[in-house]
Amino acid sequence: MMQPAAAREVVREFLLSFWKVHILHHAGEEPVVGQWMMRELRRHGYEVSPGTLYPLLARMAERGWLRAAADPKAGRRARKEYTLTRGGRSVLTLLRREVVELHREVVLGEEEDSSGKTRTGRGRRGLPCATRSRRGPS
Repeated sequence: MMQPAAAREVVREFLLSFWKVHILHHAGEEPVVGQWMMRELRRHGYEVSPGTLYPLLARMAERGWLRAAADPKAGRRARKEYTLTRGGRSVLTLLRREVVELHREVVLGEEEDSSGKTRTGRGRRGLPCATRSRRGPS
């Protein structure tokens, strides 16, 4: 079992990126609000606090990946809706390609040889692995 400090490092180094991909994906389907996004991430097993999620949404909006606007259904409450921007859609397209390739290598153990043919590979320790082709998925 992972120690609490090590678990925090994993969250900080890896899971935060997964959360961003989730946010871009859902914001591309329809406008999202922070509370809904927090519930959605928790549904996938991610424990996200408001103190982590809201600054993350703000940074993604500052980078031009999301557009934040007042939720017209919220009345006087200061609730924001986040939608995917054109720049965010480009980022999401790139990330989807990378996730597909990462899944093929890490989960399926497939690799692409220099001729572009896919085959199952084994790494130095006998575990499935692959060499990365910069051409991207076909």
